[in-house]
Amino acid sequence: MQRRFAYLIPLVLLLLTACGPTNEAPAPVVATPAPERFTAEEISRMEATAANVEILRDRWGIAHIYGVTDADTVFGTLYAQAEDDFYRLETNYINAMGRLAEAEGEQQLYRDLRMKLFIDPEDMQQQFDASPGWLQDLMVAFADGLNYYLHTHPQVEPRVIQKFEPWMALSFTEGSIGGDIERINIQQLQDFYNSGPMVAQVNMPFDGEPRGSNGFSIAPQNTVNGNALFLINPHTSFFFRSELHMVSEEGLNAYGAVTWGQFFIYQGFNENTGWMHTSSRADAIDEYLLTVVEQDDGYYYQFGDELRPLTERVITLPYKDGDEMNERVVTAYFSHHGPVVREQDGQWVAFSIMEEPIKALSQSYGRTKANNYEEFAATMELRTNSSNNTVYADSAGNIAYWHGNYIPRRDLSFDWNSPLDGSNPATDYQGLHALHEMITVMNPGSGWIQNTNNTPFNAAGPDFSPDPDDYPVYMANNPENPRGVHAVRVLEGKTDFTLDSLIEAAYDPYLPFFEELVPSLLFITAVDSPIANRTDQDQINTNANTGPISIQSEMLDYIDLLRSWDFQFGVDSTETSLAVYWAQQLMEDVRTAATAEGINIYEYMIVHSTVQEKLSALTTAAETLTQDFGSWQVPWGEINRYQRLTGDLVQDFNDDAPSLPVGFASGRWGALASFGARTYPGTKRMYGTSGNSFVAAVEFGSPLRAKAITVGGLHSDPDSPHFDDQAEMYANGEFRDVLFYRDDIEANLERRYRPGE
Repeated sequence: MQRRFAYLIPLVLLLLTACGPTNEAPAPVVATPAPERFTAEEISRMEATAANVEILRDRWGIAHIYGVTDADTVFGTLYAQAEDDFYRLETNYINAMGRLAEAEGEQQLYRDLRMKLFIDPEDMQQQFDASPGWLQDLMVAFADGLNYYLHTHPQVEPRVIQKFEPWMALSFTEGSIGGDIERINIQQLQDFYNSGPMVAQVNMPFDGEPRGSNGFSIAPQNTVNGNALFLINPHTSFFFRSELHMVSEEGLNAYGAVTWGQFFIYQGFNENTGWMHTSSRADAIDEYLLTVVEQDDGYYYQFGDELRPLTERVITLPYKDGDEMNERVVTAYFSHHGPVVREQDGQWVAFSIMEEPIKALSQSYGRTKANNYEEFAATMELRTNSSNNTVYADSAGNIAYWHGNYIPRRDLSFDWNSPLDGSNPATDYQGLHALHEMITVMNPGSGWIQNTNNTPFNAAGPDFSPDPDDYPVYMANNPENPRGVHAVRVLEGKTDFTLDSLIEAAYDPYLPFFEELVPSLLFITAVDSPIANRTDQDQINTNANTGPISIQSEMLDYIDLLRSWDFQFGVDSTETSLAVYWAQQLMEDVRTAATAEGINIYEYMIVHSTVQEKLSALTTAAETLTQDFGSWQVPWGEINRYQRLTGDLVQDFNDDAPSLPVGFASGRWGALASFGARTYPGTKRMYGTSGNSFVAAVEFGSPLRAKAITVGGLHSDPDSPHFDDQAEMYANGEFRDVLFYRDDIEANLERRYRPGE
């Protein structure tokens, strides 16, 4: 069956110089912008808007953007972001619109196809035309701010996007680090649609680090000052978001983290409300198995008693090929369930996700202006924050939590965790769940709420959390995780929280995973253990149902070190080093078995791995430490490091170059202060690239108080003083005061200017 085609066509395109691969930031190129890039009318409009915008950079380089209207502030926000890191900003839109191959070559073709199945410029333009006027004004300001930056910075050469269009804002509306579209497997997509030469795809190495976030809300009854407290703690790739402040004379006054290129505060607060998004496992995505029939006029799929035609759309995929541009053309297929993305056992698989860009962008921006619970809940009624949970607090003392926000109503007789029979009409969605039907928590009796990408049924502790029996199973697939266990411990029973003690709780150094893993070996050196005092290579039996265990004397030393450990990380802790290397090795050793048996990897490590497997992994860990560092007793800070040498999107690491010791640990072991680190080619040390990035703690008093830290610094230019001015504070878990009020900003002012000056 010839079901699809792809072919290469030489394409003559006149492009300005494109830069190299993703992991290299483009060197500035001095160039004069083409006169036709912006019309005189556009330049005049942009200059008029710039005159209504004032940017105040504080002592940390953080931009506080003041505009007359919201649109003015959006203009200044995008201009300021472009100043700080145009490369990351443009890359987000290159990726969102499926244009990476134009910058990076053929290996990105099917990543681009994945995006273009959902993002079509003509459709996005139509969506722009259908948007309400207020949103159109913001999107025009978004494009104008970026274009004015390019106009006034002719030395900056974009890789792909020579001119930003207002509709482009609709291609990137949520702010999540990994949106719903990224759940589609690129290799399977290529296997389905490729009939020409196979293309080697770019795949990032899997480091096992759990991406996500922590969010805490503390009610007034649990605080010293009687004000609600709020923690914003996203665990993302480093340098993925910018910290800034948006203020207008139309009531906008929002501070927090903005994903590069977006015009709304994604995780942050205004004077009255705070919002924190954690990655959700509420089921908002489904796959459908299609029974496809080929007929003379195309392809059809069975749906009930009828055959429905598959819609065909020709998608052009330009790609950089040396100094030229070529293109590959693909015919993509669409059912009412969504686009076809792969094949399984002879059936085509359609992929269903939320596709409501106008509502999604409206919700993302609207919540930043909500001044109370009712206004914030009204934005949640749009139900388009599909991949996130929301943790909330406000100045009236309310705290709340929503588990997911876009949840289709489904027939419970089907298994929604597996591909569904796309020919059965009963598998179609039955509308969306109303907001009040979703898993929510509002002002629980415990006086606190937490989410760490874990089960919502422990959000407010054992006595005040939602009951799973009250909800469909597809609403919450998350198990408990070590961070969730840890969060409950630092929050429950505590009624004297302050801003500082909330930060202390968020950085509590305990690693609860090891309190279960380590005791599984401690019986070996117990006083009454038959293993104690054995010599090398003794073979004995234990009561662990594992058969003979080989014990070497060195193992007893390793176990004795862990026996005395308090399960807390720290730069001086040799126990942390041995424990982390042990757990990493054990996880790798048992991963295949755990997957084959369908058992959670953490449960398998603790409960199902044998004593011999644990001992073997411990020995390997100690030998690796000795080989790499000369001893198996190495302080954690000697291994676990923060290093940023360049502004590259994906940088290289070097043991001989400067770096800072970091005491935090991986979130997989229950560290609330997460630092996802691993070794890299040519390194012995582990370098962090994800985890705590922008972190803020907020007290909703009068006046509002907040403290924050941004990993490394705000600016991507190594020559900027703000490239690493927060690095040492970040590594030490120290925070700075957030400058929220104009007087405080003026007192700590570094620069005042209007866009273009």
